[in-house]
Amino acid sequence: MSKAPASAFEDAGAPHYLGHRERLRERFRSAGGDALADYELLELLLFRAIPRRDLKPLAKALLARFGSFAEVVAARPERLKEIKGLSDAAITEIKLVQAAAIRFSKAEVESRRSLTSFSALLDYCRAAMAFLDREEFRILFLDKKNMLIADEVQSTGTVDHAPVYPREVMRRALELNATAMILVHNHPSGDPSPSGPDIQLTKEIVALGKSLNVTVHDHLIIGRQGFASFKGLQLL
Repeated sequence: MSKAPASAFEDAGAPHYLGHRERLRERFRSAGGDALADYELLELLLFRAIPRRDLKPLAKALLARFGSFAEVVAARPERLKEIKGLSDAAITEIKLVQAAAIRFSKAEVESRRSLTSFSALLDYCRAAMAFLDREEFRILFLDKKNMLIADEVQSTGTVDHAPVYPREVMRRALELNATAMILVHNHPSGDPSPSGPDIQLTKEIVALGKSLNVTVHDHLIIGRQGFASFKGLQLL
């Protein structure tokens, strides 16, 4: 007795990856993203940009280069272009996911009357910065009710340094009429432990802020392995 075809795609003699794509979509619809491995989520992400190819090898090549789904999504476009077979359209799809994740997390922060939810703030900072391969120094400027006035990246640097100048930080605070701020930067190494220069820079900003009646509420360091809070560590 002959075996029945596994799917309509296979019955029609279509390429095997078409049946695979539909099965993967169905698994995602029925069980959600947690039921899929990182490479399978990447395949789903790339389906629309690359319609006629088996994408499993490409998805696994991305993970081999960058390490995880989150690190692939956070990778700079110029680094993604180094992966053979990854088109500009596919890179756009990948970066769209990153933009959506950051926008969602930021909306959770901005929807609150004041920055009283530490977990929402941390989720946003992790989405925006945890998997970057260069240091980025961000400042959240607040008014006297701790409402967010502005969220700005002050500098982007190298793998282990982003130049920050305390006087420029305070100049911007005064331009915005901010009375408080939260400092945030990432450690691409993954370890969020404050370094000696991190501690010294924070002391300089805090001291200058006191002279201008601008309070530094906290300095957060974001890493792949977690976060560090200067306030929590009693460094403020």
